[in-house]
Amino acid sequence: MANETPSNFIHDIIEKDLSEGKINGVYTRFPPEPNGYLHIGHAKSIALNFGIAKKYGGKCNLRFDDTNPTKEDVEYVEAIKEDIRWLGFEWNELRYASDYFEQIYQLAEKLIMDGKAYVCDLSAEEIKQYRGTLTEPGKDSPYLDRSVEENLRLFREMRAGKYKDGEKVLRAKIDMSSPNLNMRDPVLYRIIHASHHNTGDKWCIYPMYDFTHPISDALEGITHSICTLEFEDHRPLYDWTVENCGFEKRPKQIEFARLNIKNTIMSKRFLKRLVDEGKVDGWDDPRMPTLCGIRRRGYPPEAIIEFCERIGVAKANSEVDMALLEHCVRERLNETAERAMAVLKPLKVIITNYPEGKSEMVDFEINPNKPELGARQIEFGREVFIEREDFSLSPPPRYHRLTKGGMVRLKGAYIIRCDDVVFGEKGEISHLLCSYVENSRSGQDTSGIKVKGVIHWVNARRCENVPVIKYYPLLNPDVQEGDFMERLNPASKEVYENALVEPYLAQCSERSRFQFIRVGYYIKDRGAFSEIVGLKDSYKP
Repeated sequence: MANETPSNFIHDIIEKDLSEGKINGVYTRFPPEPNGYLHIGHAKSIALNFGIAKKYGGKCNLRFDDTNPTKEDVEYVEAIKEDIRWLGFEWNELRYASDYFEQIYQLAEKLIMDGKAYVCDLSAEEIKQYRGTLTEPGKDSPYLDRSVEENLRLFREMRAGKYKDGEKVLRAKIDMSSPNLNMRDPVLYRIIHASHHNTGDKWCIYPMYDFTHPISDALEGITHSICTLEFEDHRPLYDWTVENCGFEKRPKQIEFARLNIKNTIMSKRFLKRLVDEGKVDGWDDPRMPTLCGIRRRGYPPEAIIEFCERIGVAKANSEVDMALLEHCVRERLNETAERAMAVLKPLKVIITNYPEGKSEMVDFEINPNKPELGARQIEFGREVFIEREDFSLSPPPRYHRLTKGGMVRLKGAYIIRCDDVVFGEKGEISHLLCSYVENSRSGQDTSGIKVKGVIHWVNARRCENVPVIKYYPLLNPDVQEGDFMERLNPASKEVYENALVEPYLAQCSERSRFQFIRVGYYIKDRGAFSEIVGLKDSYKP
């Protein structure tokens, strides 16, 4: 594309750090929690972290922040790996935060011995009440002044499994009057008696994300810890943890605006609810904004990366129109997809003056953007099917398709005229009786007849019935308020059971992509052809 890549303030920071000698190289990481499938919003973070490493000749780790065993699963771990590789990236090292549990635990004991952490018996609700508000300072825990020896003993007993879930926590001793609520003696460890996907039953205490993440970054030598804006208020705690745990090389946390797409669900919790309640056909339903969903839908990974580059990296949250993503997909497919013909709502046409039993092969261009691919041949005969919408008894103004007494060209074949309309018993149109202009064949036309309309078709005797599926937004764009489940679009999936395609499509391999001319871009998926994106581009640069 000719568009310039938007400016990137993170690149500016990294280049300044390199020029001033603050770092010798660049090391980033992509740190998902394996508690669900990644969605299109994560693609921005993936492209950013791996892209930065590539741009500056650095490294990028894939690290699973697996500190909550009750929500995480190996299924999600493997799905995330597949998503990243599909987007075209490969990590330098595969890490798990749980790999560092022993080191994190030892650092927690160091904080206790330094008088910077204590065991607290307050419940989660009591801790919330003691924390205060944005306008009122918090209150010290009644357990704040426990001795170092008692805190060590209690913390070790927590590790040994002596206490129940929620009975005790380890908290940092910082400042209960801090204007930043995250600094008001945050919880560092909690008790969870649950098996972990990576460590099994070795642990019954687990470090909190805000404690684990900076330590993991520091242990791996990450230079720039890039995260979304909701972690901006957590940065003082990130820096406090790295400093008080004694790390000399300290990663720099940089926040950027997360990707939000209009009228699109961008929450793993909500997406999981759609799956659990059967509102969609699984995590990889082509209507889902999950990476596995859009992969199944047929979006090329290159288009996703292009989309991320086009929206750029900002410091303020905003919403992007889905039309931009579809625009990137459409541009990529326009260059790469083969052209083919399919009729979703068939209407039979009998060409009465075409000899019975005769057929001929006509040329059909594979991709006009790649003339080197040439053409393939399609059989033409006396009976064809056209789209029912390509015929009208009462055409509106500027209607250039077929009408009674009107003429159109059948793509790659002949000009035909509709001579008569045959109706069924219920008054519906049964089929059309047409005639063709013999010397009007495409590429050999000597008829001198000019027609404005060109329509697609399939040979009635040489076609295959394959279901065709069209998709629409999961959320109804006309309903902007209420619970998102109430906003679900009941007509987000439309199946054309009687669709007909040329034989070539029925024989092509699974996952083949095509432009059905005048219809849209489609992919062969599990015995059907499902829509990737329509032909009409509503994006306005």
